[in-house]
Amino acid sequence: MYRMSVLPAAVIAVGLVSLPAAAQTPDVPARPARAVPADQPPYPYADCLGAAKKHGESASYAKWHCDELVKKGWVKPPKR
Repeated sequence: MYRMSVLPAAVIAVGLVSLPAAAQTPDVPARPARAVPADQPPYPYADCLGAAKKHGESASYAKWHCDELVKKGWVKPPKR
């Protein structure tokens, strides 16, 4: 019986001792903005159409596909 009451007391004691250390977590500084290289998105719309045709997509499907990629931010909108 004695062991059964000591175990929960030990668990509570360890939890109370570690509580102040967990509450004092350091603030994480914000990550600085980085410049996006030229070979990273967003890609030009014409390049998207060319790649779609190269992969065998029809013209209408290539346009739809590139329009979806524009919505996601992977491709720049076409210049009109």
